[in-house]
Amino acid sequence: MSALFQPYTLRSLTIPNRAWMAPMCQYSAEVFGPNAGVVNDWHFAHYAARAAGGTGLILIEATAISPEGRISPADLGIWNDTQVEAFRRITSFLKGQGTTPGIQLAHAGRKASTDRPWKGGAPGGAEEHGWQPLGPSPLPFDEGHPVPTELTVNQIREITGQFADAARRALDAGFDIAEIHGAHGYLIGEFLSPHSNHRDDEYGGSFENRARFALEVVDAVRAVWPQELPLFFRISATDWLEEAGWTADDTVRFAALLKEHGVDLLDVSAGGNAARVRIPTGPGYQVPFAARVKAETGLPVAAVGMITEAEQAEKILSNGEADAVLLGRELLRNPFWARHAARELGGEIHVPQQYHRSL
Repeated sequence: MSALFQPYTLRSLTIPNRAWMAPMCQYSAEVFGPNAGVVNDWHFAHYAARAAGGTGLILIEATAISPEGRISPADLGIWNDTQVEAFRRITSFLKGQGTTPGIQLAHAGRKASTDRPWKGGAPGGAEEHGWQPLGPSPLPFDEGHPVPTELTVNQIREITGQFADAARRALDAGFDIAEIHGAHGYLIGEFLSPHSNHRDDEYGGSFENRARFALEVVDAVRAVWPQELPLFFRISATDWLEEAGWTADDTVRFAALLKEHGVDLLDVSAGGNAARVRIPTGPGYQVPFAARVKAETGLPVAAVGMITEAEQAEKILSNGEADAVLLGRELLRNPFWARHAARELGGEIHVPQQYHRSL
């Protein structure tokens, strides 16, 4: 029987298969006004198509816990009740198709206030509805990026509370899984890495101090997230720097702490915190990081990184390298990837009644 199409249970939640959708920003929300950060028809059609295609878990794109936490002004948010109400349409439809709805809670930190990628992705000022980014230290992400305002301890604690508030709203919106975004050089990842964190207080310096903010966020979210529902954490396993960066060894050490603090699965990605680094990409290039975390800590993991073929995904799972696979661009190209993979591998999958004639 196909490993890819085996159900997977975390706490009291059973996900119907292990072909999952990675969070991918759409940069398609309204930029300002009462509907800023609110999901719209584009988001509904985008996520509904992947649910109808048989995807077992859909993690909604990075959703900001505050207006300042958005990557771009067109990002989704979950800092008010209007946003919550709009999300219910999506979570209800996903559940109706047998798909588990999850959401990635995020703060962009020093990489906030940039334009949409198809407009160049450059940092934006007030005329582009931008704002002043925040970070652990006054270190810009790259040339041409603004120097972020260094967060005070009180501001750090305020943001921790915003993560908890966002988790409460996510539950109210109908999500079954919350994922804390600690990857790709956004705020939590910025605190973790010595490349971006040059603080000399209790939130900087040693590994324990740099991990403090992340673990405080985990504790705050876990305190309000129901015990019967899973909590995920997304990590960049390495900065891809030869020195003075976050490493795979750090990730394994940190994963063990996340497990102790109630995280149920680590979503293992890489990179994003240092500009213009060379990354050796290729099919499944990030899978070894996930496999190492699983082998050395026992924490369940999801693998990402150029996973495109059914047999490739099946091998990752059957070899015990990961507990699930998260597909990104391949699901943009083919919303029905899971159905096609099930046919190829002989797996069982939910098919909407309207599509039964296609069997």
